[in-house]
Amino acid sequence: MQVKTQLDDLQNYLIDASNMPGGNAERLFVPETAEEIAEVLREANENGIAVTISGARTGTVGGAVPFGGYIVSLERLNKIKSIDKATMTAVVEPGVILADFTKAVEAEGLFYPPDPTEWSCQIGGTVATNASGARSFKYGATREFVTGLTIVLADGDVLKLKRGEVFSNGDGVVKLKTEGGRNITAKIPTYERPNVRKNVSGYFNEQPLDAIDLFIGSEGTLGVVTEIELRLLPKAEGFFSGIVFFKNQEDLLAFVDEAKAASFSLHKPARDQGRSGLSAAEDALTDVRASASLIEYFDDRALAFIRERFPETPEGMAGAIYFEQETTSETEDALFEQWNSSLEKHNADIDGSWFTTTDADREKMRAFRHALPVSVNERVVRNKQKKIGTDMAVPDENFAGFLKYQKEMLDASGIEYVIFGHIGDCHLHANLLPKDEDEATRSRHIYGRFVAQSIMLGGCVSAEHGIGKLKSKYLYVMMGERYLNEMAELKKAFDPKGILGRGNMFDKKYSN
Repeated sequence: MQVKTQLDDLQNYLIDASNMPGGNAERLFVPETAEEIAEVLREANENGIAVTISGARTGTVGGAVPFGGYIVSLERLNKIKSIDKATMTAVVEPGVILADFTKAVEAEGLFYPPDPTEWSCQIGGTVATNASGARSFKYGATREFVTGLTIVLADGDVLKLKRGEVFSNGDGVVKLKTEGGRNITAKIPTYERPNVRKNVSGYFNEQPLDAIDLFIGSEGTLGVVTEIELRLLPKAEGFFSGIVFFKNQEDLLAFVDEAKAASFSLHKPARDQGRSGLSAAEDALTDVRASASLIEYFDDRALAFIRERFPETPEGMAGAIYFEQETTSETEDALFEQWNSSLEKHNADIDGSWFTTTDADREKMRAFRHALPVSVNERVVRNKQKKIGTDMAVPDENFAGFLKYQKEMLDASGIEYVIFGHIGDCHLHANLLPKDEDEATRSRHIYGRFVAQSIMLGGCVSAEHGIGKLKSKYLYVMMGERYLNEMAELKKAFDPKGILGRGNMFDKKYSN
């Protein structure tokens, strides 16, 4: 195990993709085994030293930024231990890079759906944040595919969990026994979760609660995951993808509503069954009804940014939709006809739109999607200001009104912006791009207004990026004192001294 104390050696571990300033730490540990992690945690726990877990540091909310204490990097725990075609499961260590894992799985003719935008992330990080992405529209987030976890707790003891084995009782209490024989009793927070398709705002709760779900999305605050068992799916035979342009926003939204309604008629059973064994998601591969695996949105301003790299992007459009449908040789023609009929019905610019069933053109469409954040980041560098990006989701029935509210407020502000993202899940990212300090201040105020509006509409403050340290004040607005205290009590059951992920999700005062 490497141990480093020099600032030059620690520097890269004091920041993540949030660019949150002020990170500092006393020591960096780079263990190679779970036993070495347990050794570090035992020492830290005995001395009350804060421990920040570090993965690929691709998170955008400061969760991996330490403020004192120790850093434990999981980069050396990077083995794919097994991929089993017969059971369609895999076992990995937390430091495995998502892109590497996806390639290994596809080489076996299998498929792992979770697809956060940054594929250089580590699998452990995706579990810690319950990461999602475009394909969560059909398949759900990482939680749906985690079937087993090995976790080192703050005192160095080990907890092994399998999905379906331990549940909360009628009083909302989970009782667990560690490998060392210690009994842990934890009370599940009682807040009601918003009726949204994506939400990573606070600890997961439901009744009854599978104990494994406590740790998925817990942002490194309850324990350190050292081994992960994942459920895999069969790889689709083919696909049909389209980037479709609309001159009218109302037509675009009507098309999305119709596509969602058709898709959810097939997706619902998959989500209901998706946490154990095979589900209706696999059966839907042979269905001849239109059913998108992803539906992504780009507003008119986003298209202007993309046009810098893809000059063939048509002008004068209100927005575009990127969708994808899994197919077989038997269903491809019928599905194409259904999508074409829906697009004609909703006045899409079919002649100017792009469609493909080939891997090469599909990659070009993905490049189109990823051209936007690249162009946005270049503008941020040029402006010498931080972008301010939203991550809220609202219930289906309130989505159109929320989008209208956002665009009207942003247009009135005069601040440059783009809106894009996961419209199928009623979850879009509005990126504000201030040019100076005045616009930066106004952008933060607008962000706060959006938070308040999303909560008022029954939504959440973070749909996929998590809370970390940057959004803890917004979680407070969403949850309130009572529920943050319930979260803190849950944390104390597993980490009595509050050493893990200190400052993540809620202020450290709640862990005292």
